[in-house]
Amino acid sequence: MKLAAVAFYAVALGLLVVGLRELLTGFEENRCSMTYMFEYPEYLHVALPRRVAKLYPAYGLYLYGEGAYAQETRALKLTGAPVLFLPGNAGSYKQARSLGSVALRKAESMEGGLHFNVFTVDFNEELVALYGGSLLRQTHFLHESIKAILRLYKHVKSPPQRVVLVGHSMGGVVARALFTLPRFNTSLVSLIITQASPHLAPVLALDPYLLDFYSAVRQKWVNQANKLRNVTVLSVGGGYRDYQVRSGLTILPCPSGDHNKLSLVATAVPRTWVSTDHLSIVWCKELVLATVRAFFDLLDPQTRQFTENPEKTMAVLNHHFIRHPVRMLGETQVTSISISDFPEAWSEVNTLRLAYSTPKDGQVKYFLFALSSRRKAYSHFYCRSNNLEMTSWVYGCMHKNGSSCVHAVDLSMGTELLPPYKVLILDLSDLSSVTHLVVSASNLNGKKFTVECEWQRQDSQTLSVPVPHVLSFGLTVGDVTVNSSGLLHTIKLQHFHKVYQAFRINIASQCKAQKERLPNVYRIKVPWFREDSLTTVSVPSVTEVSGMLHTSGPDGASDVLLQLHTAPNCQYKVSIRTSFPKVLGQILRFCGSLVPVYTAVTLLLACGGQLSSILKSRRAADMSHVVGKGLQPHKVNLPVYILHMLLSFSWFQEVWSILYLPPVDALPPAFPDVVCDKDMVPAEEWYHILSPLLYVSGAVVAYWGSTLLRLIIRLTSLILAPLHRPSISRDCGTLGMRTQLLIILCLTVMSVTSCGALSIFTAFLLHLYRVLRLQMTVRSLSHMMNLAPKKPTEAENGTADTDTPFKSKDCNGTPLLSQCALQEVRDDLQLHLCLLSLLMLPAFLCAPSLIYWIRNLRYSTQLTPDPCWPHTVPLIIVYMLLLNCNTLKLSNSKLLPLTSCFPLPLAIAMVTFSPLHLYRVTYFLLVALVPLALCSLL
Repeated sequence: MKLAAVAFYAVALGLLVVGLRELLTGFEENRCSMTYMFEYPEYLHVALPRRVAKLYPAYGLYLYGEGAYAQETRALKLTGAPVLFLPGNAGSYKQARSLGSVALRKAESMEGGLHFNVFTVDFNEELVALYGGSLLRQTHFLHESIKAILRLYKHVKSPPQRVVLVGHSMGGVVARALFTLPRFNTSLVSLIITQASPHLAPVLALDPYLLDFYSAVRQKWVNQANKLRNVTVLSVGGGYRDYQVRSGLTILPCPSGDHNKLSLVATAVPRTWVSTDHLSIVWCKELVLATVRAFFDLLDPQTRQFTENPEKTMAVLNHHFIRHPVRMLGETQVTSISISDFPEAWSEVNTLRLAYSTPKDGQVKYFLFALSSRRKAYSHFYCRSNNLEMTSWVYGCMHKNGSSCVHAVDLSMGTELLPPYKVLILDLSDLSSVTHLVVSASNLNGKKFTVECEWQRQDSQTLSVPVPHVLSFGLTVGDVTVNSSGLLHTIKLQHFHKVYQAFRINIASQCKAQKERLPNVYRIKVPWFREDSLTTVSVPSVTEVSGMLHTSGPDGASDVLLQLHTAPNCQYKVSIRTSFPKVLGQILRFCGSLVPVYTAVTLLLACGGQLSSILKSRRAADMSHVVGKGLQPHKVNLPVYILHMLLSFSWFQEVWSILYLPPVDALPPAFPDVVCDKDMVPAEEWYHILSPLLYVSGAVVAYWGSTLLRLIIRLTSLILAPLHRPSISRDCGTLGMRTQLLIILCLTVMSVTSCGALSIFTAFLLHLYRVLRLQMTVRSLSHMMNLAPKKPTEAENGTADTDTPFKSKDCNGTPLLSQCALQEVRDDLQLHLCLLSLLMLPAFLCAPSLIYWIRNLRYSTQLTPDPCWPHTVPLIIVYMLLLNCNTLKLSNSKLLPLTSCFPLPLAIAMVTFSPLHLYRVTYFLLVALVPLALCSLL
């Protein structure tokens, strides 16, 4: 049986490792270009009012500069447009150098002296993603920094009235939290750009302050959306390379119809098209260039400050981050264009497709396509061009004279930029007043480029393929063959809506004739979120594309599309297989925060199994045995599933509210319930499908973690053994009552004056020492038993000889040096190993606040606020009482039968209420440990 358990957990560990490997490494290589400083970066400290500096001694405000610009701004006589960078969790204020350096280089080529002053905030590299107690403090300091920045421009004739904020990670959340401050003037900030910021929910909810902060921000932006409608917010996610903050969490929750809030993934940003990790999103040159270009387009040439027009702001952001047409919407343009100056340059195209490459010599060239003969047979007109400058290039002819067009309107605003070329798709039903289409292929500067255009019937060029089931393990293949008669083909991936689905899409292209062709572009287009991914390949080629989602689709959502921008007269074979490693990676990406909860559940049930063993046989079972039996999904997940089902009834919800029970936690949301421009409903029914697998993952961590703990205990006891005298008593490492009371008092005072986590960790170390002493005692007794003379079974006179080297007896009359005594110490060791693994969880959950306190000791010796304060004293008392616990005391306790029944209902409650509130695990463990500690007394 033990061998079967080891084999099971070994296989499960292998699957967990495969999923972790896929999560951490199963993505494209980093294709971001590094941003370099051309001159030495300098950070000029900006003095703040004495009151602010005294109130926030750990924080600071700096102005970024390089070379001559740094020298010019030393007196802080500034004339540029202010931009403020906010670092995130453990982030440095020096991360602003990429944005600041690119902005300086770009300003050198701008007319009129347009430039930016890039400021950056030093938040002392605080771990605000793990400890939420300082988030409000950072928000208040940010408010003071904005006021200090605007005061620097008092000498300017037209001083700026607002600051643009760029926030990385938690810095973006702090930027939005500004608007929750009661005294904050909302006109001070009109544009916020966030990078890999988890707006939807925290990655790990390790303390209540973090969740309270998120709740306040969410309520402000959702409930008072009308007041904040003029504030433009752009949130950019990093893609699959960012395994710290998944892109689904970067979505902005806001009411439907608020068009000034944009959420997207970096892979969908024009001229970027790369996935970034959590840190490279700050310095990724492609994304930094898009941001800086947008900033310069937002400057008003008259005031040399950011525009106050929210429509203009959205037009610029749409241009640089959503679609990159030939010009921005609303830009001054001529509605009608005369292009009949060169009659000899006109050519009418009567074929279904045009493929034209410009000559080396510059010339004027126009191609004319008649619409009248094509309207019934075709639905769309598709055109693409590489190396063509971003100017108007496709027109709708309103009046034709001979072979040329006299009057035309520009249709190029629908142009979309792809990595190798720009593409325009025109719907013929929208061109009722147009008689001909005109494509400009002029290259007056002699630059070579290619133009390809064709008439299309979208219905005939769109195929549908059901994706294989997620449990097909790659054995089932969804395949389709495309005989490319056109330049664009679309494949609908049916039933592909869930984030736990993952596929390997293999696309093989073959062409009849070997000739130079434009590259192919394979694009996975998700209709409910801007998370498109693009792959550029040559022809012919065999390419594998990963099919995964950052967000789950709502009920009734359109299918995910695989767009193939192909070469004509080529064949494309598309095969779709489920990738089981990628499925495991997706599950860990979205549900990894539940693994610690199920690990705690397994250890709690293991402790319950240990108590049951002591109750039945007065003996403690081997730790590996009870932890292995902690995997009981039928006892834990089934009641949780029934509870979720009952909560779908209104009468049960009323009973639930009457009992004042908190809402039930589910998985971290794969999509927000309120999203701009979408009426989305989170589809989390798959939580119950994945919960057994998550339970197995948590049990694997508990099983092999406990095995590693036992190994560490044995090795550490070997190292510490020479420092201790050999002991043969089961009471080694225990403390007297007075000593316990003194330690409890000292640790309580320590928690009040410094940090509660420090007291909890100290108490845990005392219990660890107790386990080490038990391990040394077991080793000493084993050695002594091997060296002691064997007792004869019967004396010559027929009586048994019971003399041993030690004549003293224990309470049961058993010699202290005997197999029974050794077994008793071993039982105590197994019991305390179970307790130690359980007591380790509160210490780990408190670790972020302890680390935060240690890093800020030079500013304050007391952690305020302290997330551990509600349970610090009870935990200390429990730790001290359990220190003297042993199997004999537990087996004689009258409370043991009742205490052994607690772990299972508490495990069910933990799974019900802790997935989104990880800090609640400590409270459930405390409820289980308090009666256990009483058993050692009563």
